Amino acid sequence: MIKKYLMERMSWILLVVCQQLLILLIAYVDTAIPLMPVLYIVFLSMMVFLFFLIIRYPKETKFYRTLEEWESPLELTGMGEPESPFEQIVEQKISKQTERLQQIISQNQLTLEHEKDELLSWIHEVKTPLTAMHLMIERLEDKALKAQLTYEWLRIHLLLDQQLHQKRISFIENDLYVEQVDLKSLVYKEIKTLQSWCIQKGIGFDIQLKQMEVLSDAKWLAFIIRQLLTNAIKYSDASDVIIHSYEQNDRIRLEVQDFGRGIDPKDIPRIFDKGFTSTTQHSDHTSTGMGLYLTKKAAKPLLIHIDVHSKPGAGTTFTLIFPKRNDFVSMMSM
Repeated sequence: MIKKYLMERMSWILLVVCQQLLILLIAYVDTAIPLMPVLYIVFLSMMVFLFFLIIRYPKETKFYRTLEEWESPLELTGMGEPESPFEQIVEQKISKQTERLQQIISQNQLTLEHEKDELLSWIHEVKTPLTAMHLMIERLEDKALKAQLTYEWLRIHLLLDQQLHQKRISFIENDLYVEQVDLKSLVYKEIKTLQSWCIQKGIGFDIQLKQMEVLSDAKWLAFIIRQLLTNAIKYSDASDVIIHSYEQNDRIRLEVQDFGRGIDPKDIPRIFDKGFTSTTQHSDHTSTGMGLYLTKKAAKPLLIHIDVHSKPGAGTTFTLIFPKRNDFVSMMSM
């Protein structure tokens, strides 16, 4: 701030220095004027000016220091009180702009909330005819047509489910209910939902659950597992998906391993980024890049760490590492 202060007052400093140099020049040229007394006067003047700069520094920079440290651009509470007329102009302009931005943000938030509520309402309304459609498909006698329609129905169902959770995930903390979740029933339920797709692609499951229960939120954990299973089925053909749970280092782990096309090593750090699909499979138009992104966002408030190991052409293993019970107790007590 001292450097900025000196730069701001540089024109005044140069003016005073030039004036003193001019006085010295006149005293040097005019022999009638004694040089030593003039030097003494100039020296005292510069000392007074330097002392003036030092005294004025705290007062003139106080407002701008608070402005520089101001961390809440939309809150005026952290901004210092203006003292000079110029500082008052700055404060008034910032206040007006802040109030205007706050109004715009409030309007945008209301609009977004309204659109979100409308979309959630629409998704719930669409589920009714979708359920009726599923019942109609179940009555078909043509097995080939039935399998194809069931697969397309499932795709619509999964897309709607993903969209529903995407809109809810912004306030997931208000929707959590942590309890002991039965992994076996949850995993089997998700597999049953994806059964028609698995049959069509020749996917089987090898389930080895050594740990049957975890402490988590059943609804959001089901969503996470659903996304991992969907990925495993989507990128595999005529192979098994291994689901394995075990305990290691006092933490329960759930592995979902497939033997599909795998992930390129350079893509692994980015697979949880929003909208990222692949740098090698550009022709894959079925991927939206949202599934793993939402999975990571849903796992964070549940204190679930997701580990990924993959080898191109050999498959991918996603590991859900659940927190210790004490971790949840600490989180809820905050």
